[in-house]
Amino acid sequence: MDIVKVHPSPIATEAVERIAALYRIEKEIKGRSAEERRMIRSARAKPLFDDMRRWLEHALTQLAPKSETAAAIHYALGLWDALRRYLDDGRIELDNLIAERALRPVAIGRRNYLFAGSDAGGRRAAILYSLIGTARLNGIDPEAYLRHVLARIGEHPINRIEELLPWRVVLNSSFVGQNAA
Repeated sequence: MDIVKVHPSPIATEAVERIAALYRIEKEIKGRSAEERRMIRSARAKPLFDDMRRWLEHALTQLAPKSETAAAIHYALGLWDALRRYLDDGRIELDNLIAERALRPVAIGRRNYLFAGSDAGGRRAAILYSLIGTARLNGIDPEAYLRHVLARIGEHPINRIEELLPWRVVLNSSFVGQNAA
């Protein structure tokens, strides 16, 4: 996409269109079982994917060897076996956007972590990030969860602290309602 934006060319444009065709298939099969996704990919995406490899190899013969487009094609072909794994396993996504989104807070926060103040401050920040992430993974609004825990922790018996973990807590409507306001 970057090459098409900066240096539009018929080869770069066609490459993007071919990739878009694979994404259209993925959009259609989103939410289906892994086995269904594998079968549909095998029938519909695999021929497009295999044809794209042949097309990319041919496109290289039409490009200057050191062009940005040629470099992008060489990069893709170098990763081809890894790229094609998604065709044979319905659990694998076409791209890694889910993983990138999950890691984004770490990348964004990296600079902020320098200001934790001390090793102890860093450990406390790690605990908070873990609790917030675990609350999200358990379908709980992190702010409502922390409000709930902070309201109870002072009087909660230390030998039953696990009752306050995100997968064990049941939020009452007053904590959830406060967050919605």
